[in-house]
Amino acid sequence: MKNFDNSFLTGRIKLIAGVDEAGRGPLSGPVVAAAVIFDSETFIEGINDSKKIKETRREELYPLIISKAKAYSITAVTNWEIDRINILQATLLAMKTCIVRLNIPPDLVLIDGNKACDSLIPVKTIIGGDAKSFSIAAASILAKVTRDRIMKRLSVRFPEYNWEKNKGYGTREHITLIKQYGACCLHRKSFLKNIIAP
Repeated sequence: MKNFDNSFLTGRIKLIAGVDEAGRGPLSGPVVAAAVIFDSETFIEGINDSKKIKETRREELYPLIISKAKAYSITAVTNWEIDRINILQATLLAMKTCIVRLNIPPDLVLIDGNKACDSLIPVKTIIGGDAKSFSIAAASILAKVTRDRIMKRLSVRFPEYNWEKNKGYGTREHITLIKQYGACCLHRKSFLKNIIAP
């Protein structure tokens, strides 16, 4: 994975930022994006696509990534904004904001997937990037851990939806609870059209 990132380094490209998101699919809560820049020689054992790592391991890797990153940024876009502009645009907005907020500008941005956000910095999309790129995988961990923590905190306010367990995803249990209690202010109304009547 590190060799994948380093393969993009040239005389003009010295710093690469990896960007990924978490939370495109859930029925509630924000979508979160992260951007991470590492030195070319920095390596952290165990970095991989966040979906392939257990939650406890992601929590262990999170502070390591932050401590070893040359720069990083994390951005959340709310469920209200998701409903206003749609999930794709909200995801691209989160990614764009992350890139802008990096305190060191990269020379190239690698984004997981096939959709690029607007950026003054050159962007390259990488399908399956969270399983190929070290920096994208690290960004996926920062985004996933941040979002999971947000949903656990929100679950204290709305315990009836069991978000500390389902993280807002459309599990059978979560859908049943929405039908039982109705949607709250943190649900994505545009995602619930086939679940509850308007």
